[in-house]
Amino acid sequence: MVATKINTKMLTGNKAAAWGARLADVDYVPAFPITPQTEIVETLAQWFAEGTMQGKFTNMDSEHSMFAAAGSAAASGVRVFTASSSQGILYGLEMLHTISGWRVPLVLVNVSRGLATPITLEPDHNDVMATRDTGIVQLHAETCQEVLDLILLAYRIAEDPRVLLPVLVNIDGFYLSFTREPVELPDENEVRVFLPAFKPVQPVFQASQPQARASAVLGGVNYSFFKYQHHLATLHAERVFMEVAREYGARFGRHYESVERYKMDDADSVFVMSNSFATKGKAAVNKLRKQGIKAGLLKLRLFRPFPVDAVADALCGHQKVAVIDQNIAPGAGGITFPEIASALYHREDRPKRLLSVIGGLGGMDIRDGDFLSIVEHLDEKDFKGPLMLFRKEDLDGFRTLQKIAGPDEERE
Repeated sequence: MVATKINTKMLTGNKAAAWGARLADVDYVPAFPITPQTEIVETLAQWFAEGTMQGKFTNMDSEHSMFAAAGSAAASGVRVFTASSSQGILYGLEMLHTISGWRVPLVLVNVSRGLATPITLEPDHNDVMATRDTGIVQLHAETCQEVLDLILLAYRIAEDPRVLLPVLVNIDGFYLSFTREPVELPDENEVRVFLPAFKPVQPVFQASQPQARASAVLGGVNYSFFKYQHHLATLHAERVFMEVAREYGARFGRHYESVERYKMDDADSVFVMSNSFATKGKAAVNKLRKQGIKAGLLKLRLFRPFPVDAVADALCGHQKVAVIDQNIAPGAGGITFPEIASALYHREDRPKRLLSVIGGLGGMDIRDGDFLSIVEHLDEKDFKGPLMLFRKEDLDGFRTLQKIAGPDEERE
């Protein structure tokens, strides 16, 4: 039954994340500020100080200690939330591997921001892609509403006995973190039914009952078996996501799948995207269709575990697919592209043309004309990738920067 109480607020993506943690009734928030994530922990700190939220908020001295505190607190049996961005999540990357190995359930938000060098405050996805192989489950949000909803889903996934892993919810800095959108806040009592108080299924750490967890030096068969169990738990997260998403949809009226299809039924050309720029992609699809071009879009919402079957089922049968990566692995190309290619490899009805596109780095806009250029590139006889999205005016601006930095001869 869909909940009837609706409370709509205009919230930024950061405020929506804070509300997600508040509605989840978290017990502990270890924090460290970094742009563009800081508004999340500032909001939570204010609520804790006012008594609006019960529990403990702690300012840590770095992201590394923040993630260590988050994992340790989760191991002690409390519900934990934290957030970071960019260089911060890289600084704590070692601990992300560690706490996923501890098999402790908690939720963290990454507000994506491009990585140095050069320094930028604008978003792309190299920071979140750096966490791809840590063993943490990943959900990617397009809208402020999704931010809140996915956090509530994330706790159900993390705390499920079949998973017991940290879950990361990714949102784009600035394009979403500081953009206000109408967000429906679910009724707190209804949320308590959907997400009851955390009851650990593993023995919790207590001073009166010393214990060790995953601390022994393991090699060979034992280490391999441990990692295999971790791998299976991550795979289970896809099934758990689908189960709790159906329950969430039935209760709150918002339905989520691991991937979202947009106007794909008769599409000749399909864009694969994720996060907030998928909104730009959907608008471009609408405009292309008005020009008689049958375009569609597939949005990735669950990224780890990678929903191989859902991706293949959605893309197979379509002739041309462009995977738009807002990230780059220098010397290789887009990071998502090979994952899509791998998912399609064993299907006989896979797309005839699969193109890697890199755009939106450092928050650079992807415009309607860029989507048309991608379609035209897919139609070329000898198309090649990866395709880097630049326009002449972009390159002219880059040359201007070169002249400011020094003579062209010295910069080539």
